[in-house]
Amino acid sequence: MSLLIGTRGSALALAQADKVIRMLRERGVEAEKVVITTIGDSVTGVPLHEIGGQGVFVRALDEALIRGDIDAAVHSAKDIPAKRPAGLVTCAILERDSPADYLVHEVPFDSIRVVGTSSTRRKAQLLRHHPGLDIVPLRGNVDTRLRRLAEGRYDAIVLAEAGLQRLMLSLPGTRLSPETFVPSPNQGTIAVVSRSGKVAAMLAGLLDHGQTRRDIMLERIVMEEVGGGCFTPQGLYCNHGHLFAEILSLDGKRCVRKELHSADESSARLLGRELKKEADPLIREAHEKLGLKE
Repeated sequence: MSLLIGTRGSALALAQADKVIRMLRERGVEAEKVVITTIGDSVTGVPLHEIGGQGVFVRALDEALIRGDIDAAVHSAKDIPAKRPAGLVTCAILERDSPADYLVHEVPFDSIRVVGTSSTRRKAQLLRHHPGLDIVPLRGNVDTRLRRLAEGRYDAIVLAEAGLQRLMLSLPGTRLSPETFVPSPNQGTIAVVSRSGKVAAMLAGLLDHGQTRRDIMLERIVMEEVGGGCFTPQGLYCNHGHLFAEILSLDGKRCVRKELHSADESSARLLGRELKKEADPLIREAHEKLGLKE
């Protein structure tokens, strides 16, 4: 009997699920995909913060797990909210792919004026380092974003480099260093979620990558302490215990940034609390400007 692996229906989500299924089959476990549509896939004309944030990509798959319709679900780890339903566990974290953002463009970098992204973090970071840019909202799957770039609506768009790698796309552009343009927490990482129990234990034993799990859990500790959610221009990146964290104003003009070498759980938690305290005015300001309630 095959394990039923839930996934969103985008090309990137399917590629991620195929990777998990391939890894399982290489280890002697049969599995097949079950495609589930989420509100994040069906409502693409508005920014994420207007329809509930990253959790909109996860909720329908969580519900399918709870009902028992699927045995496991594959996600981009950065889409998984801090608060999780009882009985569900992130049983496996695959080895991290590139954490970096990638600026896709064919025109020379110095000619870029209009950049498409709906990420408050990406917008703030681009404006911080290149204040003359005009950042225009852009949502949709990778194909949709690339099509709109080709139509000339933008000079460049921002995508996760890991997504391009998983789709085997080689595109002209500029890699944005994750130490400078600090990515979203857990960016570049595939996570497998299941109900707690034997299946979860089996998947953990077959698929989990210890160093990646340690790094992304440190990122999530800081994220939970800050509590700003996906609406806050927040970057968190841990590489073998070296932790980079920053929170920016929406216009990129102000930034609170911290680095920590050889981070562990307690030091990451302390850094998160310090970051929240120092950046609280920026977080509140961002929420007010986005029309969010505390």
